[in-house]
Amino acid sequence: MPADLLAHARAAKGFMPEDEGELLHRWALDRLPAGPALEVGTYCGKSAIWLGAAAHEVGGTVFTVDHHRGSEENQAGWEHHDTSLVDAELGVMDTLPTFRRTVRSAGLEDDVVAVVGRSETVSRWWRTPLSLMFIDGGHGVEPARADFRGWPHHVMAGGVLLVHDVFPDPADGGRPPYEDIYLPALASGAFTEVEAVGSMRVLRRTSGDAGDPLR
Repeated sequence: MPADLLAHARAAKGFMPEDEGELLHRWALDRLPAGPALEVGTYCGKSAIWLGAAAHEVGGTVFTVDHHRGSEENQAGWEHHDTSLVDAELGVMDTLPTFRRTVRSAGLEDDVVAVVGRSETVSRWWRTPLSLMFIDGGHGVEPARADFRGWPHHVMAGGVLLVHDVFPDPADGGRPPYEDIYLPALASGAFTEVEAVGSMRVLRRTSGDAGDPLR
């Protein structure tokens, strides 16, 4: 990753460890020539820089989906709540302005496309096959189940599904990304795990093609 973009990724607000960001970047470089990538869970754009840097290099496009009102664990009173991200007039979370500044300052506005809306709503109308799908959205049970219903079946044959915050040991973190996205993807028979770094899992689509329903 170019040094200037690495500096932007490091400076951006977010929760992506650098080794997991490097994994995202490497797989995006590999897959983006085959088609677009899509990220669920934008927050302030940290992971979008890792993906966008690859898109800039190979001429690809990254879509990133978020309603920008904060996930359930990023609301007032929760551990990860950031008061600087609250709309002073409305009194609600609004990460979109920060995301837009992050992407603009990194020079990636032509490479990273923001789709503003609830993941479940956007996925209902999405039809474009994806070479890479990265799920890092709401970590509650229902948001995770909705992301699994809505997105992985859009991954093309040979494409990859990356899932963040996968913790097989309950002592390490929350369960929904593991129980409601990662395990069902493997159980569907459509995906095979090919790599793991930290809490990130990389699954390649080895059966079926984009649009085929998952069992």
